[in-house]
Amino acid sequence: MPETTQFGEHDDSGADNTLKANTILINRYKIMGMLGGGGQGAVYQARDLNFPEAKRLVAIKEMNYPSADPNQRAATLKTFQREANILATLAHPAIPKIFDFFDQNNRAYLVMEFINGSDIEVLLAKTKSLPVNKIMEWCVDLCDVLEYLHGQQPEPIIFRDIKPANVMVDHLGKIRLIDFGIAKKFVTGIKNTMIGTEGYSAPEQYKGDVTPLSDIYSLGATLHHILTRQDPRLAPPFSFDERPISEYNPEVPAPFTEIIDKALKMDPKDRFQSCSEMKDAVQRIRYGTPINMGGANGGTPSGTELFEGMGTGDAIEPRWTFATEDEIRSSPVAYRNRAFIGSYDTNIWAIDLESGEFVWKYPTQGGIASSPVIDSSNQLVLFGSEDYTFNAIDYHSGRISWSYTTKGRIRSTARVAHGHVFFGSDDGRVYALVAGNGRYLWEYDMGEPVRTRPWVTNELVIVGSESGEVVALELSGNRKWAFRARRAIQADPFVDEQGICYFGSFDGFLYAIDGTSGYSMWRFRTSGPILNSVVMEGDLLYFGSADGNFYAVNAESSKEKWRFSAENPIVSAPAIHNGLVYFGDRDGHLHCLDAKTGEKKWRFETGSSITSTPYIVDNMILVGSLDKNLYALPLV
Repeated sequence: MPETTQFGEHDDSGADNTLKANTILINRYKIMGMLGGGGQGAVYQARDLNFPEAKRLVAIKEMNYPSADPNQRAATLKTFQREANILATLAHPAIPKIFDFFDQNNRAYLVMEFINGSDIEVLLAKTKSLPVNKIMEWCVDLCDVLEYLHGQQPEPIIFRDIKPANVMVDHLGKIRLIDFGIAKKFVTGIKNTMIGTEGYSAPEQYKGDVTPLSDIYSLGATLHHILTRQDPRLAPPFSFDERPISEYNPEVPAPFTEIIDKALKMDPKDRFQSCSEMKDAVQRIRYGTPINMGGANGGTPSGTELFEGMGTGDAIEPRWTFATEDEIRSSPVAYRNRAFIGSYDTNIWAIDLESGEFVWKYPTQGGIASSPVIDSSNQLVLFGSEDYTFNAIDYHSGRISWSYTTKGRIRSTARVAHGHVFFGSDDGRVYALVAGNGRYLWEYDMGEPVRTRPWVTNELVIVGSESGEVVALELSGNRKWAFRARRAIQADPFVDEQGICYFGSFDGFLYAIDGTSGYSMWRFRTSGPILNSVVMEGDLLYFGSADGNFYAVNAESSKEKWRFSAENPIVSAPAIHNGLVYFGDRDGHLHCLDAKTGEKKWRFETGSSITSTPYIVDNMILVGSLDKNLYALPLV
């Protein structure tokens, strides 16, 4: 079967009415070729000529008018406009973005985000088997996007045609829902014509009754097809129970089979009553324990939740613990009454700071390793994702304000300064955008992935890369100086009040260089890579090393004042507060030391490594762990 991209099967008919390569529509979109086609029109790949210095590709869906009759043409255009209007109101990572809509040469065109990938129907034809864990992940993603559609106000949006051909898997392995041509706003009590695909449509859909529960049935039918590879279009209607999943695919866990069977119940009242309910059921199978999306204790923590070394022997409970769905590699931030954290479950989470209860989440198409930052002037939460996209989310609602796509994964935490936001990407570039609207200002190519957080002064942007190079850029993006360490730099640079820049490297050295000229002043050697940034208090610099030691070093003389052995590599950057310094280690311990002496005050144990930098707010310490939990610990 030929590959598809976005809107239907490839058409090899070579019909003369299709647009030819190099055709330019409305003086803006240059046709590159045809992606797919159907009876009413084709789908093309095109280049947006409004971006001459970047190869910005889009998908253009074409609608041919079937008749010269003006009434039929008006009806066709109305249908196409409905799809455009539905898409224009939506903002979800699994839904293609709409950029433009226009009418030209007796045809209507919808300009959308280009998705590089294959639909699941094509994947079924190309592969002998698909991992059950990956299918569960797709199920969760589909539940998430359907939950989003069903939650639209004032009326839910019913997709009405969930099937393998309408679900794409992009080049990052993430689900994208395509072809909203028959999606419809749901109004209680109003019957509709039977629209959908035989075999996947719910029984009530044949009677013109359609509700959000109809999409749940179609999702169950789609999952049944993927797992058994038995096409329901070739079988008698509603005969899934005659093709038990266990007989065709014994690797599917029985609880997952039960979930699909429940979604396929003939009576809507016997199905899951929401996509959220179905998603939670799948998550319980994936992670082995109930998944609580919110609550003061958002899951059972894996750690011992003990403070050690306090002298009393008493266990002290966290104020709250919030469970995400995958590892937390990023660091939390707090703003007003909320905490924000990114997780490798692809979500950025907003949590009530006082209670630890879920407020909202925003899903991306990739894991999140960068930490969220706050643009208080515009009330935005800013962060990058491994789906190549940098996002700005409204603090209040959790809805997307703007986004910007790079050419690589974004693991660099951003810096907001001078009304701009600066961040790096694995495409080797440092980017500067307007913080309020995402407008592109400039980029600088460092040649290797940039995973450090830029430090921004009144005149310079200082950033390191995987090549070991640190550069200072003027606010215009022009390079002022460069310095090269022996190995990669992932530790964020830090500049003190005297203009001295400090940063660590994989070569095991902490460097001090003049921030205005790039001239080397001194370097301090440890026995392992330095992966975290320093903090400064008075004349001392505090940082950890993969050699298992935490150091306090005099900033002027580079002389060691004290060191503390954590007995495990230290990746977490430290935080300092009221004469105490906090940091995590690879064994899952959060350490608290006296900043003057290095004396151990206490240690808190989580269930896995801590790469997160502790964040102190309102007499609490927020810290994430690879055990998937965000902890709020009392300052003691």
